[in-house]
Amino acid sequence: MTAGSRNVVAVLGPTNTGKTHLAIERMLAHASGVIGLPLRLLAREVYSRVAARVGADQVALITGEEKIVPLSPRFRVCTVEALPSATDASFVAIDEIQLAGDLERGHVFTDRLLNLRGRDETLLLGAATVRGIVEKLLPGVNVVTRPRMSLLTYSGPRKITRLPRRSAVVAFSTAEVYAIAELIRRQRGGAAVVLGSLSPRTRNAQVELFQSGDVDFLVATDAIGMGLNLDVDHVAFASDRKFDGYQFRRLSAAELGQVAGRAGRHLRDGTFGVTSRIEPFDDALVEALETHRFDAVKTIQWRNRDLDFASLADLKASLDSAPARDGLTKAPPTDDVTALDAATRDSAVTELADRRERVSLLWDICQVPDYRKIAPANHAELVTALFAFVARDGVIPDDWLDRQVAYADRTDGDIDTLANRIAHVRTWTFVANQTHWLRDASGWQERTRAVEDRLSDALHERLTARFVDRRTSVLMRRLKENSMLEAEITATGDVLVEGQHVGTLDGFRFAADPNADGPEARALKAAAQKALAGEIAGRAAKVAAAANPDLVLTADATLRWQGAAIARLAEADDPLKPRLILLAGEALPASHREQVQRRIDLWLANHVESLLKPLFDLRSAESLTPAARGIAFRLAENFGTVDRAEIAEEVRSLDQDARAGMRALGVRFGAYHIFVPALLKPTPSALIAGLWALKHGGADMPGLSDLIRLAASGRTSVPLDATIAPALYRLVGYRMAGNRAVRIDILERLSDLIRPLIAWRQTPAASPPPDGAIDGYGFTATVAMTSLLGCSGDDFASVLRSLGYHMVRRPAPKRQGPTPSEPPGTAISLAAPADPNPPAETTLIPDGPQSAPSSEADAALDAVPAGSQAGEPDVPAEPQFIEVWQPVRRDRGQPARSRRRASITGAPAATASAAPAQPKADASANGAARNHPDGAERQRRRKAKDGPRRPASQTDQFRFSTRPSHERRDKPVDPDSPFAALAALKAELEGRKTD
Repeated sequence: MTAGSRNVVAVLGPTNTGKTHLAIERMLAHASGVIGLPLRLLAREVYSRVAARVGADQVALITGEEKIVPLSPRFRVCTVEALPSATDASFVAIDEIQLAGDLERGHVFTDRLLNLRGRDETLLLGAATVRGIVEKLLPGVNVVTRPRMSLLTYSGPRKITRLPRRSAVVAFSTAEVYAIAELIRRQRGGAAVVLGSLSPRTRNAQVELFQSGDVDFLVATDAIGMGLNLDVDHVAFASDRKFDGYQFRRLSAAELGQVAGRAGRHLRDGTFGVTSRIEPFDDALVEALETHRFDAVKTIQWRNRDLDFASLADLKASLDSAPARDGLTKAPPTDDVTALDAATRDSAVTELADRRERVSLLWDICQVPDYRKIAPANHAELVTALFAFVARDGVIPDDWLDRQVAYADRTDGDIDTLANRIAHVRTWTFVANQTHWLRDASGWQERTRAVEDRLSDALHERLTARFVDRRTSVLMRRLKENSMLEAEITATGDVLVEGQHVGTLDGFRFAADPNADGPEARALKAAAQKALAGEIAGRAAKVAAAANPDLVLTADATLRWQGAAIARLAEADDPLKPRLILLAGEALPASHREQVQRRIDLWLANHVESLLKPLFDLRSAESLTPAARGIAFRLAENFGTVDRAEIAEEVRSLDQDARAGMRALGVRFGAYHIFVPALLKPTPSALIAGLWALKHGGADMPGLSDLIRLAASGRTSVPLDATIAPALYRLVGYRMAGNRAVRIDILERLSDLIRPLIAWRQTPAASPPPDGAIDGYGFTATVAMTSLLGCSGDDFASVLRSLGYHMVRRPAPKRQGPTPSEPPGTAISLAAPADPNPPAETTLIPDGPQSAPSSEADAALDAVPAGSQAGEPDVPAEPQFIEVWQPVRRDRGQPARSRRRASITGAPAATASAAPAQPKADASANGAARNHPDGAERQRRRKAKDGPRRPASQTDQFRFSTRPSHERRDKPVDPDSPFAALAALKAELEGRKTD
């Protein structure tokens, strides 16, 4: 039943005892040899090592899915399933023989352990737990035990995010592995993933990712426990239960020890523990794992190797045979037996399997592994189809196989999709290696291998992209190597270290990629500081030697060098002497920092003194008189602009010499402001606004940058924005006037246009009137005025009202011929369309900056009945009106009521003020008119022409108030009010009495 035990050596011991290394050395010492390994992945690793020693032409690799067989190989590296039943090789080694107790694969290991022998030497490698069963089944075997080369120590529970580097986290389901790997990627930069369902090429790539140091963590199932030589320092169990194909069960101590033993390599000690997902191991389990003492294997799985292919019934009966020796137990049905049972229930299969060769062929096809793991019935259908093709046609049809391979030959999709395709194509890779099933087996081997490789590479990329931050892993590896990092800075400031984007460099400050957080951010910062140290020092040297034009102070109070922000403006006790705060991180050395700070401080002082030189001159003007120095101080304190009304008394006290001295310093005395025109230019005004903002909310004050851009654009006036601080308008050279903000110098030019028009009525009548002048007191708006301000209509009217003008509506002079008093130009209407029947007398709109809009006055005028004038021609002519603007009279010492009365009657202010006090009954407008010289006669002629005067209650011009004009609020007149009716009746009675 078994081969002899002569020259059989069992080398037993825990992991990290060098058993596999010993087997390779012993095999190479013989003329020929065969070694069987538990995993295709490990077989590939051993093949590479042997080929590197003796040459690829001397060694063959044989697995179920891959065959590399030179003409006459001396050595063969196989998976245990691919080992031959007998061999004449001088040396035979079988690794991990404790797997003979595995329910799924154990019978294969048992068969090779009992029956496969080398001609000169046979080496059995495995855990010490099988010593008893090996000695029982192989009497006379030479057992050699090897101790572990390093210590394995329990370190207790730890959170996954607190695990040490070079750790492997073990779980027992795909979902758990993916979830843990995702957590590690977010917190620690990334992890390699090893699953039993991955293709060998993908597993190799993931293991290499960990072995190369690109990542410091490995998340895997217990697949890593079988022969994988990993550079792991710590193994952490995230689970201790698995599904073994039949049930969920707790792992045995021996199974846990096999996985935990991956920690530590050669002479380096290792540790193991658990994560917070499971309960800590008890003391008995910890002791067993640390001392590698586990329960001995009592029995191993066995299946009859002498099968009878006379018929399907005989084959099943031989498979159902029981072992005859103690220590062996019949293996449960495996995938091949299950597939055979399902196939034999198909009548077509039973008809074809009518002789020994066909029965043997059916059993061979049942050996096709079920990589897809969809369902036993699906795998049975595949077996039935393959058997039908080969039994009936001799080979599998190329077109059918082409469709099956093409179905999987796509690299799109997610991780699960690619894994399923790999499982499908691995089936066809196995089929392609059965040379007698295909016409062109070598061609199909190349094709299926290429498809599997492409899918495996794509799956590796998907796993890496999902669970590894390649940037962080590359940088961490280079940092650990302590090598010089290659850094590149693009024109936009992006920093590339070793080809990986790590952040941006703005001036002397490095900003890590905002998508990085936690340890990743620290890694990026460390890599950037190491790579950019020389670049930042070089920049500091260039700034320290930079010329003045190379440095620019922008509207956001930032000092920039070559577009990069290097310092930020900060307030100081003296508004005209701000300071600069250097924007630099720890990467800028202290010596370079001091050099840069000295240079930018010198630049700022020169910059401010150059742009704001008039302010510094006003501060230091020692030659001015005391009164002029006081005004100069006010100007410097207010950044070059003061309302004239605020210092009117001081200005009046200046003599001509003092004024000349201030003009020499650039000061202009305007009608509304005392200001320095040079400071209204965009560059100085922008600096002034920035300095003021430092003390009143910072450079990010709302509207500051917008106003600076408006000032630089050269616009003479702009609409008011309620969200912008009023003081900001003044600082950039604008004054709030009505609905708009008007440039200060433009307001003064407007004053220069209006002043001669007001004074024109005092010039000889023989001189031609200027455009906008009228015969009387006031002026009309002209195109020159509106063009100067860049606005018209209500906006322009609001500006004039804010300057202290009110609008008067009067009939236009009849155009019977040119007269000296007739304005040559056409007046611009700033109010609503005129009433077709207006009153002939002059009507005043309420004055002052807060006057009601002209449309309200028009509504009041519309309520007055129109009269007719005797002697008018019968041909109707459309009335024409002009809008006359008059300054609001604000004579000092005259009561507001007297000034208003004088304005109504047309008497000069001085006359009205000097007139004796009138009786209370003469307080009305009529009484004032009667007491004026020729007043009674003028009133009689007016009534004859226009009828009785509109009652005082219906017109705003007779609403007197002791409040200042800026506090009055005009109310609309209700013509239907009973008070208005009574006032009208009273006025009518008074008119009859006068007549």
